[in-house]
Amino acid sequence: MQINKLRQQLETNNFNFKKRYGQNFIIDENIINSIVSKANIDANTLVIEIGVGAGALTTKLAHYAKQVLCYEIDESLKPILDTNLKNFNNIEIKYQDFLSVDLKEDLKKYSYQQLYVIANLPYYITTPIIMKIIEENVNVDKIVVMVQKEVGDRFKAKPNTKDYNSLSIFLNYHFDIKKILDVSRNVFLPKPNVDSIVVEFTKKEKKYQVKSEKIFYQLIKDSFTQKRKTLKNNLKNYDLKIIEQILNKYNMNLSFRAEQIPIEIFVDIANNIGEVYDK
Repeated sequence: MQINKLRQQLETNNFNFKKRYGQNFIIDENIINSIVSKANIDANTLVIEIGVGAGALTTKLAHYAKQVLCYEIDESLKPILDTNLKNFNNIEIKYQDFLSVDLKEDLKKYSYQQLYVIANLPYYITTPIIMKIIEENVNVDKIVVMVQKEVGDRFKAKPNTKDYNSLSIFLNYHFDIKKILDVSRNVFLPKPNVDSIVVEFTKKEKKYQVKSEKIFYQLIKDSFTQKRKTLKNNLKNYDLKIIEQILNKYNMNLSFRAEQIPIEIFVDIANNIGEVYDK
């Protein structure tokens, strides 16, 4: 699809952008090419795209991937996508809400060596989409997504920064995360009120050694219950003596806040409070 024809095509099909779906289509082919080239897709890769829009990114993905499985909630885009993608036989579009699909079931019909998620995600449901992929234990090798800059900063945040939160830890437990591209608001139609960032999540080769992910996840959630409060206040239901002993090993104590604690220390705490917390 020629990007410069997008406006005319949308007008011809009387398409109206829907705020409830967070629709902002990319209109800069250079950005699309950059995303696809940096993703390192090959002929053995199955790509999942969420939020297809007019198919500008989809067509580029289809040139390199074995298959592209797309999810698009807005069925009014079907005439446009039927036209733009008619020359490809390796694209399947499901007009469904991605958050409601059984992703593992959908993937059963495909044969592939690598599974990537590559998408320009709607800002309002960016985190639920990524959490769905993780919580359903889908074995994704890489996620490359364009998100609101503020959200992307939280994804890759480090301890002792304002953006560091429970989601930062949760994502960093599963993935190595890095920014690969800054994106101006001017490359979208319609133009959003914020700039974007393209973030890459690569599955960790060696995950942290956690005895119980259930306990680890709960510890993280509880530690950040009230971000400005100390661990002593947020973890009242835990054995604070054990936690303090572990913190002391790292020259820390219960007066520290969760935003000051690196993931490695949370892992250490979770591995030592496990039996106590289970009781």
